[in-house]
Amino acid sequence: MIETKYLKDNISNIQKLLTIPALKNFEAQNLGKLLRLSKMREYEDGEAIIREGDMDPWLYFLLSGTIKITKEGHEIASISRIGEIFGEMRVIDSKSRSASVYASGKVTCLAVDTSARSRLADDDTRDERLDFLLLLYRIFAEFMSARLRLANDELVRSKQKVKFLKEHLEIKGSS
Repeated sequence: MIETKYLKDNISNIQKLLTIPALKNFEAQNLGKLLRLSKMREYEDGEAIIREGDMDPWLYFLLSGTIKITKEGHEIASISRIGEIFGEMRVIDSKSRSASVYASGKVTCLAVDTSARSRLADDDTRDERLDFLLLLYRIFAEFMSARLRLANDELVRSKQKVKFLKEHLEIKGSS
């Protein structure tokens, strides 16, 4: 992995963040706060980004490439959509990582250190910090909702396949 230092909240970096669909609702001031908690990370093919069971504080935005998500050694998803968030479940529930994430080819991510809240400006009021965190959690909720809908659709398809296979085996067994 190649990693930068924490990013600076300059106009150039803020403009780059505005190109990430998930961040389009952030105001420039909040993007600056996000930058102060963030580093750029590049991964090579097959390199682990997140390891199942770890307790690290990082949240990721996919900037380029494709990631592969595995659970207990089984691939459960492949994601290549720019701006996709991953690693958010650990941030939300404070439990260990529920899956591993690997680079599939070269991958670039914006990595946000959610434990580095102290890097937010001291002159920010409590309300400004709360507004920032609420906006971040709203983004989490939108992504989680979309993923839950996909999981529900896949569960229905799987149940339909199981039902079909059971009926097919019953027909074969009775003949």
